[in-house]
Amino acid sequence: MAQHPPARLADIAAQAGVSEATVSRVLNGRPGVATPTRESVLAALDVLGYERPLRLRQRSAGLIGLIIPELDNPIFPAFAQVIGQALTRQGFTPVLATQSPGGSTEDELTEMLVGRGVDGIVFVSGLHADTSADTGRYERLRAQGVPFVLINGFSARIRAPFVSPDEHDAMRQAVRHLTSLGHRRIGLALGPPRFVPVQRKVEGFHAALAQHPGAQGRIQHSLYTLEGGQAAAAALLDQGCTALVCASDMMALGAIRAARQRGLSVPRQVSVIGYDDSPLIAFTDPPLTTIRQPVTAMGQAAVRALLEEVAGTPAPHSEFVFHPELVVRGSTASAP
Repeated sequence: MAQHPPARLADIAAQAGVSEATVSRVLNGRPGVATPTRESVLAALDVLGYERPLRLRQRSAGLIGLIIPELDNPIFPAFAQVIGQALTRQGFTPVLATQSPGGSTEDELTEMLVGRGVDGIVFVSGLHADTSADTGRYERLRAQGVPFVLINGFSARIRAPFVSPDEHDAMRQAVRHLTSLGHRRIGLALGPPRFVPVQRKVEGFHAALAQHPGAQGRIQHSLYTLEGGQAAAAALLDQGCTALVCASDMMALGAIRAARQRGLSVPRQVSVIGYDDSPLIAFTDPPLTTIRQPVTAMGQAAVRALLEEVAGTPAPHSEFVFHPELVVRGSTASAP
C-alpha cells in the first residue's frame, strides 16, 4: 500500500463513508466488496482528484473473455454458446473474441480483454495446445491476476485448470467400430503434428490398432479444414485405405468429397468417421458417423472452474477429462 499513504486512504474513506480497509480492498482489486460500495469509493477518488488505479479505470462488473480460433468451424460457435449461456446464468457477461487469419492474434485479444477489465478468460483451442508456442504468455497473464481456464490442449508447464475430451478413448471407439465392420486398412486424417490433441489422437490410434491384429493404420497430417480433409483423404485413399477417421467434421466432409471425386461411394466403398458432432452435421449426405465431443459438459466445467477462481478459490491445476461418444449414422458400412 506504499502508493496510498494513510492520509490519502483516510481522506478517501471519509469521502466515501467507508472504512480504510474497504478503500484498500477496492484499490487493490480484491473481491468481497459490494458493487455500490466499490462505486462510491471510485467516485470519492474522482471527487478528491486522485487518478483511479489503471486496472480500475475501465472495470466493468462481471465481464468474462472467451477467445476462440474461428467461427468457420461450427464446433467453436457451439462452445461459445454453451460457455456464454453458463456465464450468463451466473450473472456474468461473456465477451467473445475471435482470431482470424490476418486478424488479431491471441496475445492481442488477451491484451484487449485485460484492458477492458475482464474478471477472467476462457481459451478454446488456443496457443496452449501448440507445443511449439511459448507458454510464458500464460504465466504473465497469471502474474497480472487474471484467472483463466484452457479447453482442448494440455501443457504441464501452464498452471491452470484444463478441460479436454479423452482423445485416446475417441480413437479406440472409432477403430473398434471400423474393424467390427471388417475394415483392415484404416487412415487417420488430422491437423499439424505440433498440436496436443493431434499427438494424443495419433497415440490413441496406434494403441487402438494394436488391439486389433491384422488392422493397419496410415496417418496423414493436413489442415483442419474441408480442403485439408480432402487432401489428406486423397493421400490415404492412394495408400489403399477403405476407412478414414478424420480429426474434425469439416475434414470428414472434405474426405467424402475426395472419395466422390474418384467415383467411390460413401459408405459402400469408403467409410468415413468425423470428430466433434458439430451442429447440423447429422444432416449431411450421408449423415455423418462421428465422435461427439461432450461440448456442454466441457463448457460448463470450464465455467465452473473459472468462476471458482474468480471468487477466490483457486481451481486445481489439473486436467478435467471428458469421455466422447461414437455416434453411428450413415457414413460407415461394411468393408468392400
